Amino acid sequence: FTLTDTMLSRISIDTARTEQVSAELRLSGKVTPEDNKVASVFPIVAGYVTRVNVSLGDHVKKGQVLAIIRSTDIADFEKQRRDGETDLLLAQKNLKSAQELNESKLNTERDVVAAQKAVDDAKAELNRINEVFNIYHVNNGSYYNVVAPISGFITDKKLNVDMQLPPGFSESIFTIAQIDDVFITANVYETDIAKISLNMPAEVDMLSYAGKKFSGKIDKIMNILDPETKTMKIRIRLPNPGYALKPEMAATVYIRYHEQQQLPTVPAEAVVFDKSRNYLMIFHRKDSVETRVVEPLRTTSGKTYVSLGLTAGEKVIVKNALLVYDAIND
Repeated sequence: FTLTDTMLSRISIDTARTEQVSAELRLSGKVTPEDNKVASVFPIVAGYVTRVNVSLGDHVKKGQVLAIIRSTDIADFEKQRRDGETDLLLAQKNLKSAQELNESKLNTERDVVAAQKAVDDAKAELNRINEVFNIYHVNNGSYYNVVAPISGFITDKKLNVDMQLPPGFSESIFTIAQIDDVFITANVYETDIAKISLNMPAEVDMLSYAGKKFSGKIDKIMNILDPETKTMKIRIRLPNPGYALKPEMAATVYIRYHEQQQLPTVPAEAVVFDKSRNYLMIFHRKDSVETRVVEPLRTTSGKTYVSLGLTAGEKVIVKNALLVYDAIND
């Protein structure tokens, strides 16, 4: 058999070289926001929802009013504030009277001190009530403003107009997440835990963006095994310009690592599989092409590691190897 000039023009030849064996872990995962960049908003008071200003997926800024709740609790706080203002005015008048009487020698210094203490107590109580107003974001009497504690996206919403919030309602009504940076949280099986270490590079495929690769590193290893799934979680940090990655998106994570042994490698397309065996087309000369049975160990990232049947330095046909195989063996 001799390769014709036409066949020579259609093939490519590469040289087998010895490399450290690489392996690849394939893990399933999902997009999650950073823990300290997620805020759950709880209703501080019971009441009737009169307005909701945002929808699921909206971007909000810190301090933005998300909803308004009309509440008898807030009305009671308003009464406490009015009572506190009245008590302070009365205490100040009593202090002034006590000071005037003291100047006329009609009462003692102790009476002035007691009147001053009453003013200080009234001021402290009014300051407490005003602080409650600031915390509760009270708006015009009996209305309570639900405000965003951080900037981010609304990822969960359980509040609707005309909804009645009962006393002791313990569920969050909004969840806000900042997703400028996100994590891919992936599951590692128990048999693969020893292969994982911090800062290992990782490539991520997203179901939503077929064909696009996202690159990152292992940011954290959760050294706890889930008793049900027998898996350990790892996190890969990814930048998220344009907010392309959304929480809960499905992801596939590829982590490559090196083993101790070294073997000859060839491009994966050089291997021909036929009749349950693997072959390489060994190129000696134009008129000397050998069909050789080999035993691949594995194929990773487009490379095939050959454990038996190949020596480093040998030349193999890569492109259109199957074409040459058929021409020789048919």
